[in-house]
Amino acid sequence: MHTQFFGNFLLNKGIISPEQLIEILKVQSTAHKKLGTLAIHAGYMSASEVEDVFITQTHYDKRFGELSIELGYLTQEQVDELLDMQLPDYMLLGQILIERNILEPIELENLIIEYQSAYEIFDLELIEEQKHMVDKLLADFYLPEDLPHAEYILSYLTLLFNNLVRFIGEDFTTLNIMNLPEIPTNFCISQDVEGSFAFLSALDMEQETAVEFASRYVNENFDEFNEYVSASMEDFLNLHNGLYSVNMSNDHSMELHLQPPATHENTLLSTESSSYLLPIIFSFGTVNFIFSINHIEE
Repeated sequence: MHTQFFGNFLLNKGIISPEQLIEILKVQSTAHKKLGTLAIHAGYMSASEVEDVFITQTHYDKRFGELSIELGYLTQEQVDELLDMQLPDYMLLGQILIERNILEPIELENLIIEYQSAYEIFDLELIEEQKHMVDKLLADFYLPEDLPHAEYILSYLTLLFNNLVRFIGEDFTTLNIMNLPEIPTNFCISQDVEGSFAFLSALDMEQETAVEFASRYVNENFDEFNEYVSASMEDFLNLHNGLYSVNMSNDHSMELHLQPPATHENTLLSTESSSYLLPIIFSFGTVNFIFSINHIEE
């Protein structure tokens, strides 16, 4: 959860793109903590001191901890302590950003300070409040008995509710899922996800609703429906499906691949298999979420 909060923080500041965040989350599960990142997190070294050690390592074949002691930045006791320390997920994300030359150490240090001052004080409270809200939504939620692979759908909806709360707002309620052979659309963004669990997902809403949805998502006031509103809807769906694909890879070893989003306007959305429509009622309008399973490997 800390990773997602910090990832969203970086997205909102324009530091990384949704595609970069998804790729970094994939890498994070196999990444190893580094002593320099641990030292910054513990407050034992500044980013400039860590960078100084990195530069010195290019001239001497010595480990980071050994050089840090020789340069007077760390004691042996501190090195031993750091080696046993658990690194928060968001710091590991920052480490990957440095390794990929997306950020310099000093830039990460400043972003961490800004993130912690703006969010970290309230992190636990926010997490508990959001978890309670999503748990209540799911407790009151009814899944059709004939819904195939309901555990995957429930996992998808849990992430969807969390992302709606996080990006759009908590002022929504859900109606029951409806099974429809064809779904009439207003302005609809759909995306096919391929792989061992292949499905189509879509967001459909009236243009006036889309304007407010996009305004909340990018934290910018749109006055009318335009290509930026459409692009914002695409971005939300693409980011959400990307995060879900990472979860499925980590939790079920399923590799999913996202196709480019498609646009449908005032047409019937037909799929080869059953389509499920979930109306989500916000204070500014109704967002219709559409889901259809195309294929799954048993």
